[in-house]
Amino acid sequence: AYGGEKLLPFKQNTEAAYRLYMQLKQKCAAFASDQETRLREMDFCRFEIEEIENAALKDGEEEKVAADFKRFSNARRIAESLSQAYDAVSGDAVSRAFREIDGAMAFDEGLKGIRDELCDVDSLLSDLSREIAGYMDDMTFDEAAFQETQERLDLIRSLETKYGKTIPEVLQALEEKKARLQELENYDELREQAEKELEQAEAVLKEHSEALSAARKQFAGELVEKIADGLRELNFLDVQFEMEFRRLDHFTAGGIDEPEFLISTNPGEPVRPLGMVASGGELSRIMLAIKTVLAETDQVPTLIFDEIDTGISGRTAQMVSEKLRILSKCRQVICITHLPQIAAMADQHFEIRKSASDGRTATSIRALDREAMVDELARLLGGAEITETVRQNAEEMKKLAKKRKLEG
Repeated sequence: AYGGEKLLPFKQNTEAAYRLYMQLKQKCAAFASDQETRLREMDFCRFEIEEIENAALKDGEEEKVAADFKRFSNARRIAESLSQAYDAVSGDAVSRAFREIDGAMAFDEGLKGIRDELCDVDSLLSDLSREIAGYMDDMTFDEAAFQETQERLDLIRSLETKYGKTIPEVLQALEEKKARLQELENYDELREQAEKELEQAEAVLKEHSEALSAARKQFAGELVEKIADGLRELNFLDVQFEMEFRRLDHFTAGGIDEPEFLISTNPGEPVRPLGMVASGGELSRIMLAIKTVLAETDQVPTLIFDEIDTGISGRTAQMVSEKLRILSKCRQVICITHLPQIAAMADQHFEIRKSASDGRTATSIRALDREAMVDELARLLGGAEITETVRQNAEEMKKLAKKRKLEG
């Protein structure tokens, strides 16, 4: 985060090199089978390839075969429907109507339009009758053809169950199996080639990882110095703050570093891992120093500080409040505190209170207005008894805090 854009190319190069390295590592792992296993896989590949190739599948074939099967399976019902349709359109009802209207035209010329329409309908029905009759004549049920269609459809669907949901997927599986068979047949040559590629990729990854590590260490020197300065301002007077970079025994997408913060807060003591040395309150102040340094680059939107005021007072508390104010310019900062110097710097105040009722304890929180905010600061300053002088001091603290924020 501290290195920002200057470190980004190193990280991107390392990530890209790691992805290629892992792909080749997996590829080499696939060559780890013994001779007997490889021969069995080759035989199985040949069987599957032969099974698919013998089927001679064609894209779109399944739909046509399924339609033929459906037609064969329902041949009797189709024939019955055609017969009923033929009887319906081949009757002479329309012809009789035409003859009746044609005779009536001798008495009423206004019937000419009806007669002409009946003539067209009669002609259309005659054509339909001939077409249905022709379809019925051509329609035959071939048991052998039906059996062949059924077997073909069963074969297609069997292959789709084994190799893919559609014919294109089955054909794609065929190409993959051919490629795998070729790989198995040229096992030693391809293995040597993959191992050589892996060796080259590892060398590139090592180079990028070391470049990233060197860049990190360069920025780490600047970072720990700024953090140490910030810690001294927060009452860590004899602090030593360092970063240690242990080298991992394996590669990662983030490089080969296992970094750790080290700190010593007392003179004469060696630096030790941060988590083993600092207390809860100290950790909060250390995090405050770190986040202040990273304020412009860190992407964390909200920071919560609890017990940040443990073991501090006076000037140190004032410096903590200044640090929090700086952070609040670009982050939301939530701070739980009992120190008026820190509380006075806040833009918004909430009071958290515990109360007992009916044998149960409840916690409540309420937002404070301006007057209640000053009262609460006065309580922090004066304890149980709040005098007018204490309240004036609280009011003065808020005014000074506001002035400090306006000054930037």
